[in-house]
Amino acid sequence: MKPWHSLAEKNVWVVGGAGYLGSAITTALDSECARTVCIDLPGKSEALVQEKALQRTVPAAFDLTATDGIEAFIDQTVQAHGLPDGVVYLVFASSRNKRLAELTKDDFQQTLDLALPPAFIFCRAIADRMSVRGSGSVVLFSSMYGVVAPDPKIYRGILKPNPIDYGATKAALLQMSRYFAVHYGPAGIRFNCVTPGPFSNPSLQKNDPEFMAELSRKTALGRIGQSAEVVGPTLFLLTDSASFVTGHSLVVDGGWTIW
Repeated sequence: MKPWHSLAEKNVWVVGGAGYLGSAITTALDSECARTVCIDLPGKSEALVQEKALQRTVPAAFDLTATDGIEAFIDQTVQAHGLPDGVVYLVFASSRNKRLAELTKDDFQQTLDLALPPAFIFCRAIADRMSVRGSGSVVLFSSMYGVVAPDPKIYRGILKPNPIDYGATKAALLQMSRYFAVHYGPAGIRFNCVTPGPFSNPSLQKNDPEFMAELSRKTALGRIGQSAEVVGPTLFLLTDSASFVTGHSLVVDGGWTIW
């Protein structure tokens, strides 16, 4: 019998799989799955596979902002590597360099356009194809800032509060996962979200220890998260152990949103 948490026979795609959190997930899946397809911008997934010496991960290059080509890309990837049992979708967009007063209508609209139509088209297309088989798990990534607002007091000096357009798209992904969960549930497709808290990238951790201390004080555990700590919750939602879990937001935030 397979262990309850086994992904040994699964085929999983990680979209945005070469980013900070995506790399940790892709690397873990490489040793757990029959096959992992790491999808990212040209050059990124190839570099990750080489850097980590991944053995069962296939790199695939695609820019999801080219929305007209998403369905064709999915069909080509299915033909080459098989229909996935699970998909992790981590792609995001943000106008990080602007404060609220500086943000224009076009800036806001651009973030919405870069984040939401690609997620909608990709998830609907892959779920339609999974529906023919009658099973599948899709894990979207939201954020603590899709649930609560940033505290301006911890963003000092030149640091800008996490932008409103980013939070709006992450809140939308939570609703998208719930809507898809209801729509595709009868076909055996599960949709869930992982909702991370403060997982600052290594360069920010190194260059701004004062800000890291501020972030840490906002969590119940008194520290920020490390990329490996998002892996287990993500993989759980992909396994058959989560077979009765759908439309759920699995919050991985060290307690950030509980007070």
